[in-house]
Amino acid sequence: MKDKNLPNDYNSLSLEELTKEATMMIEDLENQKDLGNSIENYQNLLKLNNIIEKKFQKDVKNINEKTKQNILKIISKKNAKKIK
Repeated sequence: MKDKNLPNDYNSLSLEELTKEATMMIEDLENQKDLGNSIENYQNLLKLNNIIEKKFQKDVKNINEKTKQNILKIISKKNAKKIK
């Protein structure tokens, strides 16, 4: 599913803001009585979910990279102290 069909401002929102948007979409879907109108909204919710997953994976990757860098710094400082 392509997330290009959703508004571009979704790309600038944080995970928390995207999650709130998804929650609002879910509540709207739950309150609709005519399921024929729900199909497009449901598809938009699936696209939004895809964007959230991608952002989450990107954030996890960034956190892992920063953690690795911090561990390497700590190890190098520890090794530098042993040499002195």
